[in-house]
Amino acid sequence: MELRHLEHFIAVAEERSFTRAAARAHLGQSALSVSIRSLERELGSRLFDRTTHHVELTDSGRALLVEARNTLSAADAARDAVAAVHGGLRGSVRVGIMHSMTLIDLAAVLTRYHQERPQVQIIPSAALGGSVELVNQVIDGRLDLAFAALPSDYPPGLTVRPLASEPMLLACPDNHPFAKRKVIALSELDGEPFVEVPSGWGTRLSVDRLFQENGLRRVVAVEVADIPTVVELVRAGFGFAFLSASVASGSRSVALRRVRPAPLFVPSLITAADRRPSAAAKALIDLVLTSYPDPSPDS
Repeated sequence: MELRHLEHFIAVAEERSFTRAAARAHLGQSALSVSIRSLERELGSRLFDRTTHHVELTDSGRALLVEARNTLSAADAARDAVAAVHGGLRGSVRVGIMHSMTLIDLAAVLTRYHQERPQVQIIPSAALGGSVELVNQVIDGRLDLAFAALPSDYPPGLTVRPLASEPMLLACPDNHPFAKRKVIALSELDGEPFVEVPSGWGTRLSVDRLFQENGLRRVVAVEVADIPTVVELVRAGFGFAFLSASVASGSRSVALRRVRPAPLFVPSLITAADRRPSAAAKALIDLVLTSYPDPSPDS
């Protein structure tokens, strides 16, 4: 089995199109088709269901996809190890990032990493699906590591290292009665409207869980995938929002108040537990953990 066949297979699986996969692999479409058929003959199983408009993985294809990514990651790790002996680390690191990372100074970490290892390419990517999607991309091998903030119960097969923690605060218009209070009981928010981020984001999951555990109800009046827009909608009176202080501090016409009990924002470093990271990825993991050794929450 040749690595290039696995690369071609992954391209088709991710693009769900032979045309787009051929362009990505810099191949003619006929050459790509030959490569896939060769892999299917070798494995003795059809990997894709092909129609005029769609390309979908078969059960065999889905089983192969994770292993193909692991195989290519292992090959990359082997190349990196040899390169490290002859002039330093090379290769690339695929990093998943959350939309709001102010509690973690990721820019400073990545800048230092680049200065120390300039031959490594850092490939950051965000996900509209938030922490849930980032975690899934680590599991299936599309990311080497990710920063995510699920409340708990991460899927199996992951190593989760909390990096920091802070209580989330209630954001309300500065002319709202809550703005005159220092602390609001969570029970006072029962049935109130909220401005929220998508359901896959870790902060949303933390708030949802807290309300459920306390037998409380809330109404999501509007949902947006952008924190500044959340703040503006709160200011305009669409509803409340839970925001981490590191994200929302300094916002005009919006008051931030403590809630008891409060949801926590806990950004964590996520890696695959059963997949050895490349030398370049391990160096970044070590740098992050050295930079953020104490995840104890604020008082």
